[in-house]
Amino acid sequence: MPRGIEWVIILVIVLLVWGAPKLPGLAKSIAQSMKIFKTEMKTDEKAKSDAPAEGDKPAQK
Repeated sequence: MPRGIEWVIILVIVLLVWGAPKLPGLAKSIAQSMKIFKTEMKTDEKAKSDAPAEGDKPAQK
């Protein structure tokens, strides 16, 4: 995991690659993607908890 000066170097590289005017749009896009990902993870976990387990089969007469 980057520490201290490494974050500064990464920030400078990002500024050089994308330019300062595009960074707010990039940050907004990343935030929206993370929000969608978290929402999908929650719905996936809920679907798994609602579904019966593999060993649970209805009793047949």
